[in-house]
Amino acid sequence: KQFQWSQNKKAQFEVIVRGFHVLFQGPRWRTEPSDLILPINFPDQEATIRCEAEGNPSPQYRWSLNGTLIDLGSDYRRHMSGGNLIINSLDRDQDTGIYQCTAFNTWGTILSRRLTLDFFAVSVREGQGVVLLCGPPMHSGELTFAWIFNEYPYFVQQDSRRFISQETGSLYIAKVEPSDVGNYTCVVNNSITKGKVLSSPTPLVLRNDGAMGEYEPKIEVHFPDTVPAAKGSTVKLECFALGNPVPEISWRRTSGVPFPSKVKMKNSNAVLEIQNFQQEDTGTYECVAENSRGKNAARGRISFHAKPHWLQTMIDGALSIEENLFWECKANGKPKPSYSWLKNGDNLMAEGRVQIENGALSIAALNLSDTGMYQCVAENKHGIIYSSAELMVLASPPSFSKNPLKALLKARSGSDVALECKPQASPRAISLWKKGNEIVQRNERITLLPNGTLKIANVTRRDAGSYTCIAKNQFGTATVTVWTEPTRITQRPANMEIIVGESIVLPCQIASDPALDVSFSWAFNGQLIDFHGDADHFDRVGGSISGDLMIRNIQLNHGGKYVCVINTDVESLSASAILVVKGPPGPPDTVAVEEITDSTAQLSWKPGRDNGSPITGYIIQARTPFTVGWQAVDTVPEDINGNTLTATVVGLNAWVEYEFRVVARNSVGMGEPSPASAKTRTEDSMPDTAPTDVGGGGGTKSELVITWEPVPEELQNGEGFGYIIAFRPLGAVTWTRAVISTPGVARYVFRNDTIPAFSPFDVKVGAYNNRGEGPFSSIATVFSAEEVPSEAPKRVWGRSVSAAQIEVIWEALPATPERVLGYEVVYWEDDTKPDTVGKVRISANYSAVNVTGLKANTQYYLALCTFNTAGTGPQSTPINATTKKPPPGQPPLNVEWTMIGSLLTLHWDPVIAMETEAEVIGYLVLLRRHRDNEVNSIITNKTRMELTLSSNDNYLIQIKALSEGGEGVGSEPIHIHKLSTLAISSLSSSCVH
Repeated sequence: KQFQWSQNKKAQFEVIVRGFHVLFQGPRWRTEPSDLILPINFPDQEATIRCEAEGNPSPQYRWSLNGTLIDLGSDYRRHMSGGNLIINSLDRDQDTGIYQCTAFNTWGTILSRRLTLDFFAVSVREGQGVVLLCGPPMHSGELTFAWIFNEYPYFVQQDSRRFISQETGSLYIAKVEPSDVGNYTCVVNNSITKGKVLSSPTPLVLRNDGAMGEYEPKIEVHFPDTVPAAKGSTVKLECFALGNPVPEISWRRTSGVPFPSKVKMKNSNAVLEIQNFQQEDTGTYECVAENSRGKNAARGRISFHAKPHWLQTMIDGALSIEENLFWECKANGKPKPSYSWLKNGDNLMAEGRVQIENGALSIAALNLSDTGMYQCVAENKHGIIYSSAELMVLASPPSFSKNPLKALLKARSGSDVALECKPQASPRAISLWKKGNEIVQRNERITLLPNGTLKIANVTRRDAGSYTCIAKNQFGTATVTVWTEPTRITQRPANMEIIVGESIVLPCQIASDPALDVSFSWAFNGQLIDFHGDADHFDRVGGSISGDLMIRNIQLNHGGKYVCVINTDVESLSASAILVVKGPPGPPDTVAVEEITDSTAQLSWKPGRDNGSPITGYIIQARTPFTVGWQAVDTVPEDINGNTLTATVVGLNAWVEYEFRVVARNSVGMGEPSPASAKTRTEDSMPDTAPTDVGGGGGTKSELVITWEPVPEELQNGEGFGYIIAFRPLGAVTWTRAVISTPGVARYVFRNDTIPAFSPFDVKVGAYNNRGEGPFSSIATVFSAEEVPSEAPKRVWGRSVSAAQIEVIWEALPATPERVLGYEVVYWEDDTKPDTVGKVRISANYSAVNVTGLKANTQYYLALCTFNTAGTGPQSTPINATTKKPPPGQPPLNVEWTMIGSLLTLHWDPVIAMETEAEVIGYLVLLRRHRDNEVNSIITNKTRMELTLSSNDNYLIQIKALSEGGEGVGSEPIHIHKLSTLAISSLSSSCVH
């Protein structure tokens, strides 16, 4: 059987049985009622008990109280809304009891679970105990309870006098005190949905007939006589007593066995918690409540018991008349539940065709009267559960309306064909076949299957004709025609050669009977092509008679055999082609260095794949620790053809570690390089490269400083590398030589008291290693160190230029024995700390310099000296100068502009300098043209200016205050756009910044 849901205006369960689409329309519960507990003294209270079922037609409802049907027609306080029962003006005596809802329609009847409606009171005397009930709402999932006292967030705090049961939700006060008077609201939290529900406030008031005297404990909260528990679960037993004085709670096992450590007492001993419940925890537990007036006890046994729960339930069934029904339901529970069966809400008894054995129901030879709603009931002393299902008994003549035969069936000669005959019929129909007017008989090629299917093997043209399937109780007809016309391939794919990266189309086109359904597929090297998974390369093109294959961006791995497969209703055809993909050569292999000298290396290698095109040549690349990546190298022979597998690399550096690789090429292009050869070092030799950039000079008195550019490591040609420095006074013949054995050194200092200051020398530098000396550099002229200047500048004075600049002026020195390269100004703020200095240098051609970046309104001390390469000479006598006050920090405000034609008029508020700022002596107007980015500066001592602007350019204008301390902060920029873009020739506008 196949099942599927169909959602119409009303929920219906649809199933397909023997070709019939069956709708199960009997009632099913959407909402069943649950227990309801109400306060007794709430005036004009109304209660609604929910009950809702679905079915087609819509179910009707009736209610019973304590097993007696409620006559709603004569009951003015009770009425129904849908299936919900509404009770007005609640009465404890008349409305307390057990209610049950019944839903029925023309297809059957079902009963709901039972619910209890109860009441409670809240008026007590001082000293008396009280219980405030909390009826939980309809829910699924675990609930937790709390109580609010008067208003949120003041919650009732549990102690030895007050207890909130997590089983019932009720609040228990052992002994009422005047402080307990107020409104109590039950808060119910759902641990699954995280929802929260609050009850209506319940007032607690004290009666005025005096306080209640002392009395012995009365246990109001106690666990059942038998508590079912599952292995590994957490068991909580609650026990709380009312009494005056407030009772004390204690626990024990009647067997005398002490509690293990996993047993916890909580909430002033009102809760006993057993974690990880095991077999040894079963037994009788006793709770004792005791005060000075007496004591009371409650006992209960914990065992492995449970309410019934379903292991297997029934499903709706649709069976044909005369068939047999078998339903079975299974439930588990402790003690083991008993079973009973209901039909349309009435007890179903075992008799005649109906057999009941525990949870199994069987009905033989079904008839139409057996249609209805059935319920399996499982019950033990802990609870009762219901499982519902609908039975429909079907009876109908054969019909082909749902499963007609194909009007035309196409078959290929020599193939096998099956004609299915599946009439709707209940009970099952017996089928026979006719060809034309003759009944089809079985033979070695023709088979009649029990399900009505006619099979014909090795079909021939003689089998063509009209076939009719006849059902036994009422026939239906359908014809099948056997005909075939061969399908032809009109364009086949051809063998091809193609370059990697190109795209092609392999054709596959046919001519066929238009009545045939045709499909195309392609295989590559025996595997079907996945057009979705490899859409980057493969795609189908063409229409219903064309299955062309497009291959984009062909790669080497696309070379191989392609097969076009054409499938029709009656046959399968194919055509194939070989595709050869040409690409650049694969990488050569096994590159080896056969022989190496100080400047050459002989290599050999093995060829890689030619990828469809012969290899035409090779190039060799090398790299060293000193090169960036791989570099092509010179070889002998210069051009290496495709048949050559050895070559000599020339022009190598001595004593350098090399790696080599080989790249092949063919008519398609360059291939991938080979793996690198093993690292190999060339032999050593004498240096053949001299140091470069020889020079020097400077140093201190009696020194000759010589410098050069070191020879790179890759050009040192061997171990033991160093430098030979040769020098002589200009015009002398004999060279003085010095040797430095450190390759990285680039400086040599010769010291001798006889060296005259700033005298010229011929200098050259050569290189050597363990194999011998190499060439010298060309001769350079280097001067010995000069002496520092001996005279200080005179007539030095300074003046403040702005808040950040001081100009220092001096009289140029006359000729001195020592060379003067320039002047150095040293300055500092505090005369007591002359070591905190700044410096400014300028060449000897100048006699003044600006010192910038200074603090405003600050006194500086300044001294001047000369310098050359040997150092600085003596300083002049220090002078002092004070920078000016800073410019105003406030920009020009309220800048207004008016434009009439090309004349721009500017107005702004004067800038008032603060006491610590330099006085304003004027204003600077900056005018920037966007076209050439040219900036014009205009100075004025007024707060108004007129400017004539070009009509075809954009401008940016900014205004700054001027002072002795420099320029102030600029105003907000003003943007003036092209006058030619304006809609009128004359514009007057203003903008205030």
